Amino acid sequence: MTTPLTEDDVGKTVVDVEGKELGIVAKVDGSRAAVDPNPSVAEQVLASVGWEGEDDEDYVVTEDMLERVDNEVVLRGEL
Repeated sequence: MTTPLTEDDVGKTVVDVEGKELGIVAKVDGSRAAVDPNPSVAEQVLASVGWEGEDDEDYVVTEDMLERVDNEVVLRGEL
């Protein structure tokens, strides 16, 4: 079981189990995170202060897909 997603995770980099960057957390809603796969510099800054929101290109990550959450959000290898 990983640490639950929180609003504090907005702006964190999302990586796969091998460390490849997949995007940033744009929004957290309960146990789901919207991940922006191609954040602009402006979106990264807005996310770091909690102002970024979900948009059409984002994909959803749920807590059961996570390996761990620390300074990055790391997805499990066997998705």
